[in-house]
Amino acid sequence: MNRLQTTPKDTIPLGKTPRRQRSSRFNVHEQVELEKYPHFNEVPPTQRHELFIRKLAQCQVLFDFNDASSDLKGKEIKRQALQEMLEYVATTRNAIVDQIYPDAIRMFSVNLFRTISPQAAVGGVAYDPEEDEPVFETAWPHLQLVYEFFLRFVESPDFNIHVAKKHIDQKFILQLLELFDSEDPRERDFLKTTLHRLYGKFLNLRAFIRRSINNIFFQFVYETEQFNGIAELLEILGSIINGFALPLKEEHKTFLKRVLIPLHKPSSLGMYHPQLAYCVVQFLEKDPTLTPEVVYSLLRYWPKVNSAKEGMYLNEMEEVLDVTEGVEFTKFAVPLFQRLALCVSSPHFQVAERALYYWNNEYIVNLINDNIETIMPIMFPPLYKNSKSHWNRTIHGQVYNALKMFMDSDPILFDQCTQVFKEEEKR
Repeated sequence: MNRLQTTPKDTIPLGKTPRRQRSSRFNVHEQVELEKYPHFNEVPPTQRHELFIRKLAQCQVLFDFNDASSDLKGKEIKRQALQEMLEYVATTRNAIVDQIYPDAIRMFSVNLFRTISPQAAVGGVAYDPEEDEPVFETAWPHLQLVYEFFLRFVESPDFNIHVAKKHIDQKFILQLLELFDSEDPRERDFLKTTLHRLYGKFLNLRAFIRRSINNIFFQFVYETEQFNGIAELLEILGSIINGFALPLKEEHKTFLKRVLIPLHKPSSLGMYHPQLAYCVVQFLEKDPTLTPEVVYSLLRYWPKVNSAKEGMYLNEMEEVLDVTEGVEFTKFAVPLFQRLALCVSSPHFQVAERALYYWNNEYIVNLINDNIETIMPIMFPPLYKNSKSHWNRTIHGQVYNALKMFMDSDPILFDQCTQVFKEEEKR
């Protein structure tokens, strides 16, 4: 997917050009007069399958929602037909017979598989999800019902996977994944549920779905840094990782190292970080021996000048430590606490404050106390300096809390650290 390059970070934009405000482009059918068909309850049971197919065909007609006043009667007939089919599938046993599948999946495809509008017009500015309001789909009154119908269709006890396989294939999955770039969060939420259901039902597509999501992530990290559905795709993967069997396959470990860890690099990390951290922690709960490699990777990517991003890394590292076993902790305690010492010394008080919160975590305090001889000499200098000179009262309170814990844990080592610090200061 071609994207326009955003302004380089070392240049000052002269002024922000107004961004495109346009919903998706549909191939609209012109001058199609829809006929209102009877409700399912108004025809004998023997005629309902035929009526179902006629309504499905009728709902493949697309309307121009960018012109709110056009063809109001046709739009309402289609909306009612979608609503009736949704209720029919949800409440009627044996509503889904084999001949329905091609029409039902074609109706879904015709309505939804479309070109997602580019995130910037020529000469315009790329969509920034952290600053700009998303463009909501004008056709949502129909799109929502199409999504709801398809979910009811797939979740129905009558749904036959063997018949559906002929129509829901790899091409279908790729087209579905492209839609995750929609700016409309309502659509991305439906897509997340839809893809998750398909992953659960179609065992033959699972590996392909994982590979295709990986490809989106690779393109996002190494090429575009622009894709709206990263958080939703990570949510799906969180559930998938949760279901991985033990011992973990090598392909899954490779996914952690080559896909999830590099996802920490993009500048838009804040848009999907909670979901990313959840996926990483899921892996470590499955296989604690992966913890040292993950911690070293996070330390390698650690942001140098972005305090907001640094706060995210500190949040994630605390979640990682919460599932870390003592034997693994010793393998990375020194570099980790060297980084935490820098964070405690940060001129940005929120970074210092977030790092000092680690001493409020009972499990982390136990890990520290078990390795006190290694950790106290690293942490003592920045803590002691801040106790004397930091301007923020909250930081003062947290520093004293951390120093008191050190002193209570090993008074002799604490006195030694104090002595060494004072001698260093004199020099």
